[in-house]
Amino acid sequence: MNSRNLFATPLCSGDVADDALIDALAHSIRSLAGEDRAGQRWSRDHGYPGYTSYASLNDLPKRDPAFADLARLLTRHAASFANDCAFDLGRKPKLDSLWVNLLKNSGHHSGHIHPHCIISGTLYVEVPAGSGGIRFEDPRLPMMMAAPTRLKDAPEALQPFVTVRPKPGLLLLWESWLRHEVFGGTGKGERLSISFNFA
Repeated sequence: MNSRNLFATPLCSGDVADDALIDALAHSIRSLAGEDRAGQRWSRDHGYPGYTSYASLNDLPKRDPAFADLARLLTRHAASFANDCAFDLGRKPKLDSLWVNLLKNSGHHSGHIHPHCIISGTLYVEVPAGSGGIRFEDPRLPMMMAAPTRLKDAPEALQPFVTVRPKPGLLLLWESWLRHEVFGGTGKGERLSISFNFA
């Protein structure tokens, strides 16, 4: 008998090898974290361990040339990922939102999805030693009922959770319905990342 894999869940990963862009983005994130009073307030009021522009700034590519360069790069990657997913869109995906995160290394995000979007992702800008990974969850888990646990050395495609270790310049894209969470780290320093959604 032959077996085949069904219902694949794609995760696109690659490196942004443009050190000048990564450095410019790091500088911009730290500047925003010091100047964006509304973002500081939102982060404090919502217990965010650091700073995020998630609820305060929605025009970063218009504010800063580094973010404009990043938006063009992300749009190219999102179009390629949409082709890999065989999406029937009739046009290229459109960048819907882009926000920065300056997260204390012990900070985490609980499991969540990104509603009303088709592609989501993160670019890691600065990653201190001991940073926690991002973990993706098999979307079939609620339906598995009496399924046995998987062997620890089972192939990645059969694991119920897959954790990706961040590093500077790592770019990840996934379908927005894919549940994921960010683990807290054990080291010192701040993780700088940029998250985004395409509609």
